[in-house]
Amino acid sequence: MTRRIKEPDPRIVYADIIDHPHWQSPTRPHMSLYDRAAQFAPFAALTGYDDMVSEEARIVERKIELEEGELEALDRKLNLVNDVISAGGKPTVFITYFIPDPLKAGGRYETAVEQINRIDKDKGKVVLARTQGYGHQNVEIDMKDILEIHGELVDHMEM
Repeated sequence: MTRRIKEPDPRIVYADIIDHPHWQSPTRPHMSLYDRAAQFAPFAALTGYDDMVSEEARIVERKIELEEGELEALDRKLNLVNDVISAGGKPTVFITYFIPDPLKAGGRYETAVEQINRIDKDKGKVVLARTQGYGHQNVEIDMKDILEIHGELVDHMEM
């Protein structure tokens, strides 16, 4: 059987100094808690760990693969828009397209309300005249990334 030794009460051991004020150096100013913590920053063993966890937690969407009938309907809409452009028009549409993520599998969908400048079937691109946002520049979208197109022009056509 082991005997337990009772530790002395700290209030009794330090009774002679417990009520004294905390000592401050008369020649050096008191260091802030921020500065005291900064002394130990170079010893952070996991530099970049928070960035890695944040990137892993970032959610991306899967690309939706359209079925054959949906692809045909989308192609008919693009052909109608192309006919209007060939006749000198600049139709405005709602176009939802997929933007691949450069860092991980997946991406995000964006819907733009823009004028279509041209459709380049050889390169498989739809060129939008970007009128919103910071720059008024053309934006190219891969036809394979388009999910849907809506607008006054294409919504009234027969499917």
